[in-house]
Amino acid sequence: MNVFPRAMRVRGRESVGRLFVKGEGGFVYPFRYLVCVGEGEGVAVLVSVPKKYHKRANRRNVLKRRMREAFRTLSRELVATSAREGRRVEIALIYCSKESVEFNPVCDAVEKILGQIARKL
Repeated sequence: MNVFPRAMRVRGRESVGRLFVKGEGGFVYPFRYLVCVGEGEGVAVLVSVPKKYHKRANRRNVLKRRMREAFRTLSRELVATSAREGRRVEIALIYCSKESVEFNPVCDAVEKILGQIARKL
């Protein structure tokens, strides 16, 4: 069962600030991503679709749902790696395209991002 519990969300001003200040990033179309590795266990994600590119809230919400679903289905390997290494991984996924992309390209991009992060651990 693929669930998205509260523990898998980056929340709190301090965590978000640390992610954007100290996080290392990259770009995989259509995402810009930031990663911050710390002590502890688990994987957490922050999902963002800027209003600058998608003015309608319903369009932003659809894109965020696709991003969360892709993360939910593909994060098992990264969760196992982080538990084995004893490190907490926080990820920010920022949608950076003006076009709305369907689920399959989103899934492919998230898979590529998670693979890159797992190799760096």
